[in-house]
Amino acid sequence: MTVRFMDVFTEWASSYDDTVTGQDPEYKEVFRRYDEILETVAEKAMSPVAEFGAGTGNLTQRLLARHEQVLAIEPSPEMRDILINKIPTLAVQDGHFLSFEAAEAKSFVSTYAFHHLTDEEKGQAVDLMAAILPADGKIVYADTMFVSETARLETIEEARNQGFDNLAEDLEREFYPLIPVMEQIFTSRGFDVTFTQYNHFVWLVEAEKMGE
Repeated sequence: MTVRFMDVFTEWASSYDDTVTGQDPEYKEVFRRYDEILETVAEKAMSPVAEFGAGTGNLTQRLLARHEQVLAIEPSPEMRDILINKIPTLAVQDGHFLSFEAAEAKSFVSTYAFHHLTDEEKGQAVDLMAAILPADGKIVYADTMFVSETARLETIEEARNQGFDNLAEDLEREFYPLIPVMEQIFTSRGFDVTFTQYNHFVWLVEAEKMGE
């Protein structure tokens, strides 16, 4: 896998924090309840915790407030620079879902990142995490997902009708999954998984690895 959409992060790094606070009307609903989503992911994580797509450190800071061992994994140099400046003592790794080093972890977490993988790659990523996690270890993440392909297409049409062309293009370009697909990926690999919706776009996924 090559790291996709790196040009997007290069352009977005300096304004990302403004976007997540609702200052961009196109993405206001995507990031509604943002702080609550981050707090919930941090609360459900277990130490040692590894975070994929740490970005500018908004979830990372909340993880550090609750957990002693936090590893931040981020492929974008621009995002890593901001992250390191925010949290100079943080362990930061250049990597992504399919290329990382985490000798031990009781949980893997991410927010607004898993959709960069195709469905096949999502399965590969879960396999890599499952090989490290102990029984009762967790994968916890929040991301845009849809209950059906019809729901995805309707959301794209609605964005176009509102003049939110950038949002519509994002929804068409990236690999936002269907919940039934993610449920199959997790359950077929021995995880007990739940899905909780937080806004029109974002669902929180909590997948616990079951014992043998």
